[in-house]
Amino acid sequence: MTTLPDPQYEFSADPGRVDAERVHELLVEHSYWARDRTREVTDAAIAGSRPFGVYVRETGEQAAFARVITDGATFAWLSDVIVDPAHRGRGLGKLLVGEVLAVLEPLGLRRTVLTTADADGLYERFGFRPVDPDMHWMERKATLPS
Repeated sequence: MTTLPDPQYEFSADPGRVDAERVHELLVEHSYWARDRTREVTDAAIAGSRPFGVYVRETGEQAAFARVITDGATFAWLSDVIVDPAHRGRGLGKLLVGEVLAVLEPLGLRRTVLTTADADGLYERFGFRPVDPDMHWMERKATLPS
């Protein structure tokens, strides 16, 4: 557990502290990327990832969340970074991303990726850059049952 510069909050990489119900609520109500996600999908995503949180020290309330999908050796995907609107404007996004990257640093990962439609500036502070078009990223989209 790391105490953040604002002593009201603390960072934790303990999966047992994640409030999955609150995380699901935040993602569905306050994100553009997970509005249609079911609780079961949120729970599975958390279980299959390394989850991180920022918590209100006094109450334990989850104020921010992020998760990392990684093989632990070469690659990581930073995902679902979200700050509760009631706690925004206090630098928690910057603090969360910085702490997550500090946890990942000893792994010596060759690449950490993410996608964002509106927070480029936040991630650029931490060295993220647009993907080089010469890398030829490809994707396969699943056909979901209707």
